[in-house]
Amino acid sequence: MAVPFLAAILLAMRLDRGPIRALADASHPGFVLRDETRAAGITFLHRRPTFDPKIANVEPHVAALGAGVSVADFDGDGWPDLYFTNSRFGAPNALYHNKHDGTFEDVAATAGLADLNRPGEGVSMGSVWGDFDNDGREDLLVYRYGYLALYRNVDGTHFQDVTEAAGLRRWVNSNGAIWLDYDRDGLLDLYVTAYFRDNVDLWHLTTTRIMHNSFEFATNGGKNVLFHNLGGGKFEDVTNRMGVGGNRWTLAAASADFNGDGWPDMYVANDYGPEELYLNDHGKRFALTTAGLESESKSGMSVALGDAFNRGRLDAFITNISERGYLFQNNNLRLNQMADAHRFRNVAEGAIADAGWAWGAQFGDLNNDGANELFVANGFISGDRGKSYWYAMSKIAGANGQLFEDASSWPAFGNASLSGYERSRVYVNRGVAGWIDVAQTVGALDEYDGRAVALADLSNRGALDVVVANQNQPALLYRDYPDSSNHWIAFTLVGTRSNRSAIGAEVVLEAGDLTQRRVIDGGSGFASQNDRRPHFGLGHHEWVDRVTIHWPSGLTQYLERPAINQFVTVTEPRR
Repeated sequence: MAVPFLAAILLAMRLDRGPIRALADASHPGFVLRDETRAAGITFLHRRPTFDPKIANVEPHVAALGAGVSVADFDGDGWPDLYFTNSRFGAPNALYHNKHDGTFEDVAATAGLADLNRPGEGVSMGSVWGDFDNDGREDLLVYRYGYLALYRNVDGTHFQDVTEAAGLRRWVNSNGAIWLDYDRDGLLDLYVTAYFRDNVDLWHLTTTRIMHNSFEFATNGGKNVLFHNLGGGKFEDVTNRMGVGGNRWTLAAASADFNGDGWPDMYVANDYGPEELYLNDHGKRFALTTAGLESESKSGMSVALGDAFNRGRLDAFITNISERGYLFQNNNLRLNQMADAHRFRNVAEGAIADAGWAWGAQFGDLNNDGANELFVANGFISGDRGKSYWYAMSKIAGANGQLFEDASSWPAFGNASLSGYERSRVYVNRGVAGWIDVAQTVGALDEYDGRAVALADLSNRGALDVVVANQNQPALLYRDYPDSSNHWIAFTLVGTRSNRSAIGAEVVLEAGDLTQRRVIDGGSGFASQNDRRPHFGLGHHEWVDRVTIHWPSGLTQYLERPAINQFVTVTEPRR
C-alpha cells in the first residue's frame, strides 16, 4: 500500500539534504511547448501492421504498438538526429538528419535504414543507438515483431547490416531493448525484451492461442534475452547464465545503478504483471529482487528514470492504465530507497497517478528551474468516438483465462475506440506540494495515440524539446521555450575505459542547495531513447559548485566550477 504523497516526501527530506523549492505553479509553469513539427520538416506518419486474418477480430488491439523514436548524433556533427520506426510491410522508417537551422531532412533511404519492414523479416517496433564496437560512431539496433536487426555505422553516412555476423539474427517479438555494459568491460551489451512468444509468427499463425493467460500475473509471454558483447563484432546469448530470461510480457526496461554498488541494474515494466528489479551481482549474475514492487500487479508500459525530488538518487516512473468506470490502476512513481531500506516506495497520488491509458513518459527539466517535469503520452486506440470497446474488454477480462488466451474468443473490435482521443499530460514538479498537469497551459494540445516520448536539445540552446511518436498517426515535435532567466548546463561525455557512448554513466551536480542526478540511457521510457547529453536546469543559480561523474568503468571524476549556460565536453581519463 502506498504511503501518502506528502509523508513520503517528508521522509525523503529527512533521509537526504532537503526538499526542492517549488518555483512553478499552474498559472506560471515557466515554459511553453510549441508544435513546430511542420516547420521542422518532420512529416513522418506511422502505420500499424496488418496480421493473419485469423485474428482480424482483435487486430486493432494486437497491432497498436510500434511507434518508436530514438535520438543520436549519428554523423558526429554535434547536433542530435531522430530515428522513427514504422510497422507495416513496405512502410519506411525515417532517419531525420539535423540541419542546424531548426529543420530536418529524412536521409534513411541513402543511409540504408528505411526499408526494414519486409515479409519474412518482420516490422519495426523501436530502436536504440549505441557504439557497440567503440569506433566513435553510433550504431543502431532495431527490434521488431520478427528478427532483430543490427546496423553498423560505417562512415557517419551509411549503415551496414551486421546482424548475422554479430550472432543476433534471432526472432523476438519485441517492444523494447536497451544497451548497457553489465560486466563493465567497456563493451556495450544488449538486453531485448519480449512480448509475444518467439514461436509466434503473427502473419502465419498456427494457433490463435497467443494472448496472455492472466490479466494480473501472465507468464506466457516471450522470453527476454541478454546478449553479451564479446568484442570483434560478436555477441553471445547469456540469458540463462545471467538469470534474466523472464516470460512476463515485458514492454519496457531501463538500466542504472539503483543501489549504489557501482554495477548497472535493470528495471523492467511488464504488461499484465508486476514490475521487476534485477540487481547486478558484480557482472556475474543478476538477482531478481522484490524491492517492494511485487505488491502491485498492473499493466506496466514504460520505465522513465529521473531524480524526482533532487535527492541525488534515480527514481522510476512507470505508466499504467486508468479509465473511470472500468479500471483504475494508476501510475507508479517509485521513490528509490535501495541504499537504506532496500526497496522502492510508490508515492504517486493525485494528478500524477491518473494519466489515462498512459504510454511513454520521460523526466526532464522543461523550465530549467532545477526540478524535473514529466511528459506523458496517452491514448490507446482512437476509432469511432461513439463506440467504446471498454464494455467488451471488461467482459473478456472477467472470463476464464483459457477463453481470453484465445484471440478468436475476443469480441470483434471493429472501428471502436478504446481509451482513444486522450491528451498528453505535462506534470510540473512543485516539490512537497505535489505535481500538477499544465499540458493545456503550456500548449501540449494533441489527442493522438501517443506511444514513444524522447527529450532532446535539438537546437543546442539549453532547452529540452519533446518528440512524440504516435501510433498510426503523425509524429510530433514540441519545441520547448523555458523561462529565459533560468540557467542551465549540459554535458557531452566520451568514454575511453568505458564504452565510447558513455551509456550507463551517472552525473551528479551540486549547486548551492541544489543536487541532481542524471543517467545516460541506452534506451528508456517506451520504445524510445533520449538525447545522450545530460541536461540540468539551474534556476537562478549562477554557478555550479561541483560535478561528479560515475563512469561505467567504475572510475569517478570530479569537475569544479564548470562554466554554465553551455555544453561541457568531458572525456573519461584513461588511467
